[in-house]
Amino acid sequence: MRATFMYGAGDVRIENVPDSVVKLPTDALVRITASCVCGSDLHPYASMKPEDGPVRMGHEFIGIVEATGSEVTTVKKGDTVVAPFAISDNTCVFCRERLHTSCAHPQANLWDDELEEGGQAEAVRVPLADGTLVKLPVAPDSALIPSLLTLSDVLGTGHHAAVAGGVDERTHVTVIGDGAVGLLAVLSARRLGAERIILMGRHRARTDLGRAFGATDVVSARGEEGTARVRELSGGHGTHVVIEAVGHMPAYEQALGVIRPGGVISRVGVPQYEQAPIGFGSLFGHNIRLAGGVAPVRAYIEELMPDIVEGVIEPGKVFDTMTDLDGVPAGYRAMADRTSLKVLVKP
Repeated sequence: MRATFMYGAGDVRIENVPDSVVKLPTDALVRITASCVCGSDLHPYASMKPEDGPVRMGHEFIGIVEATGSEVTTVKKGDTVVAPFAISDNTCVFCRERLHTSCAHPQANLWDDELEEGGQAEAVRVPLADGTLVKLPVAPDSALIPSLLTLSDVLGTGHHAAVAGGVDERTHVTVIGDGAVGLLAVLSARRLGAERIILMGRHRARTDLGRAFGATDVVSARGEEGTARVRELSGGHGTHVVIEAVGHMPAYEQALGVIRPGGVISRVGVPQYEQAPIGFGSLFGHNIRLAGGVAPVRAYIEELMPDIVEGVIEPGKVFDTMTDLDGVPAGYRAMADRTSLKVLVKP
């Protein structure tokens, strides 16, 4: 079978690998019918050292179950399933607390850390299939597949950002970043009833989609100018919640500039830094809270899926490019160059 590898910054290749197979009684073998390139994949694409590669890529996918281990009971051959980006048993103490990304099972893992598997491929072995996979109520060729694929990461992550920030009907929200997660954070904030949503982004096609998802205002400026504009729009005080969906220090600093005293900064952009202002002058003195983190998207799939199936939301609009496996390297380049928002892969 064929799979995607990253060898270093800017170096993505499609190669032949041994077929994925069921190895343990709790495994399932899934033939992948839809996957995608994630914005977080662009971090190693920009900076990965050749000595750290090659690594298998892909942590978002939908597919058809081809085989299961003897202990798998929740899915069977022929089922169409979606997998979140974290492998979990869905039964441990942390999973029961809806924190699947901290699952205590020895096989729990992030797909990005599964050295012999990946979602940008023709097939994948899924550990802990009962806990990880969720059966979809549609055929694999359904027009809903792009939107259902967002349940594996970007919709769940945007929703987590809004939930962690405490978004509700009384909330004014700023979303920093017009990538797929930022746009779906806008959709999620609107879904939770946010009164005002300010999207900070500079790409017109993306911010237009953000408006369609529910943004009430768009601010294209950054730095002091961007901060001043958001504060002007929010009565001079800043907004109750700031969702930081980028992961770089300037975005965090922007969040500090536009957060209201007593507000919440909810970070879901994978941080590319370890140190950031959190002291008296930045957070403590203004009673500003820091929330977010790695999104436990498995906890949200059953909650969000009905709105997709019933047509209430259409998060699949974030996919503006579709390709087969051969086009994946070009898809990475397009996303890195900001000529594509998010690439859908049909192996």
